[in-house]
Amino acid sequence: MAWLSITLHADADAAESLADALVEAGALSVTVDDADAGTPDEAAQFAEPGLAAPRPWRHNVLTVLMESDADPAAVLAAAAHACGQAMPQFSVAAVADQDWVRATQAQFEPIRVDEGLWIVPSWCSPPEPAAINIAIDPGLAFGTGSHATTRLVLRWLARHLQAGQCVLDYGCGSGILAIAAVRLGASEAWGVDIDPQALIAARDNAAKNGVAASFYSPDATPERQADLLVANILANPLVVLAPLLASLCGGRIALSGVLEAQADEVLAAYAPHFSVRICDREDGWVLIEGERGEAGR
Repeated sequence: MAWLSITLHADADAAESLADALVEAGALSVTVDDADAGTPDEAAQFAEPGLAAPRPWRHNVLTVLMESDADPAAVLAAAAHACGQAMPQFSVAAVADQDWVRATQAQFEPIRVDEGLWIVPSWCSPPEPAAINIAIDPGLAFGTGSHATTRLVLRWLARHLQAGQCVLDYGCGSGILAIAAVRLGASEAWGVDIDPQALIAARDNAAKNGVAASFYSPDATPERQADLLVANILANPLVVLAPLLASLCGGRIALSGVLEAQADEVLAAYAPHFSVRICDREDGWVLIEGERGEAGR
């Protein structure tokens, strides 16, 4: 089966209502992206808890998927009329049917995180069989090792985790950090996430790797301190959670999901509890580490 892909542009005032109207008019799906992506005018948006929901970009490109026998002009005309907009200009391209599972798998390859540490999709052979190879497949939870924020924490664990330590992964997503901690020598690792789908994915990934790690919702988190606490979330929730995360960590903490421009705010939030500093950077993201000392007593 083939589909049609329709591309059109809309400004911030029209994008959201037009996307909704297109779905009502019969589109299978509508994707809204920043038309200025890759230019100096690109505007990054993150749906961080505690902040206003992201709004459409100033310039938006809409990609609309339709059945192969659909009439794009009729669908667009109906959608534009429904939301009181003028008929937009658009282009149409055919989307051939293919093995979508294989196409998705082709986007993910083994990732070398650090010397002797790899993330390997289950359908790939480990490039370095003698290394620590962690099997994490793309799913509904964040954390496949492909994002810089995840790699920053994995490298930190590989270089700082000592055998026998206990590790807490707060905001565990796929469970990749807790799983890596056990494979790197932690005596115990547990993770916490507010998303039930993440907890399911984390438990499945732990079983796939033969790792005995536990995963909990926030209200069921064990009331004890970890030697190391890692949190790959986003800057605003990290700031809000600072007192809680400090209470759960008796040793060292590593915080990721922080853009360079956000680092000072996160550092200030954790300075009363830890001696904190930026210890690593990648692709505009920073890793903040902290250690219990005079500041945390």
